[in-house]
Amino acid sequence: MKHRTLQNLIVFAVAGLCAVASAFGIPILSPEAVAGLALIGVAGEIEGVEVKELQGLIQRQNEAWGEMMRKNDALLAAKADGKAVGDLQASIATLQTEFKSINDTVVELAKAGARRLIEGGKASLTEAQLEYKDALNRWIRKGDDTGLLDLQKKAYNSGSNPDGGYLIMPEMDSEMTRVVGVVSALGSVIRQQTIGTSTYKKIVKTTGMTARRVGEGATGGETTNPKWAELEFVAHTAEAEPHIFNETLDDAIINLEADLANEAAIAFAELTANEYVNGTGVGQARGILGYTAIANASYTWGKVGYIATGVSGDWAAANKGDKIIDLQHALKAQYRSGASFLMGDATLATVRQMKDGSGAYYLWQPDPLAGFGGRLLGSPVLIDDNMPVIAANSHSVAYGNWAQAYVGVNRMGTILIRDNLTTKGRTKFNFRRRFGGGVQNFEAYKTLKFGTS
Repeated sequence: MKHRTLQNLIVFAVAGLCAVASAFGIPILSPEAVAGLALIGVAGEIEGVEVKELQGLIQRQNEAWGEMMRKNDALLAAKADGKAVGDLQASIATLQTEFKSINDTVVELAKAGARRLIEGGKASLTEAQLEYKDALNRWIRKGDDTGLLDLQKKAYNSGSNPDGGYLIMPEMDSEMTRVVGVVSALGSVIRQQTIGTSTYKKIVKTTGMTARRVGEGATGGETTNPKWAELEFVAHTAEAEPHIFNETLDDAIINLEADLANEAAIAFAELTANEYVNGTGVGQARGILGYTAIANASYTWGKVGYIATGVSGDWAAANKGDKIIDLQHALKAQYRSGASFLMGDATLATVRQMKDGSGAYYLWQPDPLAGFGGRLLGSPVLIDDNMPVIAANSHSVAYGNWAQAYVGVNRMGTILIRDNLTTKGRTKFNFRRRFGGGVQNFEAYKTLKFGTS
């Protein structure tokens, strides 16, 4: 109860600060930070972080934003008067750097919140699973697997025998999936599907039927039929292998189960985050940029439509924001509700600096509810540095309804293999997990290509 009360205090404190700052149009927290703060259990328990420190970070961000707006107004006035603006431009650049630094700090806090949840959050276990949990802990520490196989079959009601290892506990397994939503911006908004087999198959309708008018008593013949496509998403195997000193295994104070889950969860999440964007689909997830891209005017199902900036490795020299507007309207109207932009932090920095003819920032607006990324043309911006930096022919910006566009698949059951023979004085714990992902609706997102065509 005490922990719940402290957690509520954190929520109310952050919500109050957001409410006050929103009146001034100040961006408060990044998407990663909001996810991480939701995972924080008790103030002051996460690597020395307290509510006062959170308040200080938010206050610093507010002050930096306000000063940046004042400097920008002074910059516009100086330009209008024909005065030198070098010092003002340098000041604005410094404030932007400070702004990003604060965001990075809060993201690290978010990851710490994820780790704390793994240590503290326990799923409801049956008596058989609790018995298996104790036996698994003995095996982790001592290598004693007496009766463990039978307990595993009893706990999971399954006669299957993992190859060379044992299944980890359910709360550890589910937590690895949840941490993906903290580490990966895209992973937090896509559809996540847990499966019990090696593949997930889905039938999707690619085109519907048509109707037409006919005269009284007349017929017009057959109309076109709906078309369907079968999609298959494979859960490929990945591994994470933390090492622990044998002396540590004898330390009864340390929660080894939670510590191992911490390391494996973050490792798998970072791998998944990259694959959701850049994966090739060969032995791994197939990312949103892993499919054949085609000019949107020639879009066909199975490919990804793109809008070109018209310049290799850069925005257009004039009216830079026009192509972002074209990108947004390339997505069908039915997908725009709930759609968001996806780009790296460096790319967002260039977008935020786009101005109209009078020198005003006109595309990007801060929004406390949308996090640090704010809103671009009314849609939230997700910052994911797995997206490529702007370069020749890079697809560095994407826009889509990600819950409809992409699905991540997670095979139930993570296997743990213990190896105390390979390295003297240390024991390796090899986690093996099967996951993947791919596009389930090619209409539901588009990309911006930094190329001539």
